[in-house]
Amino acid sequence: MQFALLGLAFLIGVLVPVQAALNHSLKVTADSGAVFAALISFIVGTVALLVINIASGEKLLSVQKLGDAALWQFAGGLIGAMFVFGTTMLAPRIGLADMSCLIIAGQMLGSLAFDRFGLLGLATREIGSARLVGAVLVMVGALLVNYGDRLKLG
Repeated sequence: MQFALLGLAFLIGVLVPVQAALNHSLKVTADSGAVFAALISFIVGTVALLVINIASGEKLLSVQKLGDAALWQFAGGLIGAMFVFGTTMLAPRIGLADMSCLIIAGQMLGSLAFDRFGLLGLATREIGSARLVGAVLVMVGALLVNYGDRLKLG
């Protein structure tokens, strides 16, 4: 099961540049901007999630309890919108590889902080030397993908 979850995480990573490229293509076809393309993407995603929610049998009655949620708990939707808009705007400007590497590097740093301090109610996880070396390698990789062509190697 753990292997399947790791595979799913990898697949999601593969889909990030696909999503950015699709949203850019939609933007061009619709002769619109990145905000409009992101909006359409969110509408399609919302419909898909509604269908999946109904098919899975999850309770839609949970909507009634949303009034108990703190305002900051809804920020995930805002962050998702910023992500979709940002990737739609950035992909054609800086390229998918540069964009994806920087997103991954940012996710790595943010994730280490969330793991270490158990932010927003998540479990705490130690940042051992192996994880720290891995994070540094991710950062170095992002730098090489973005600036490696400027290096004079050999």
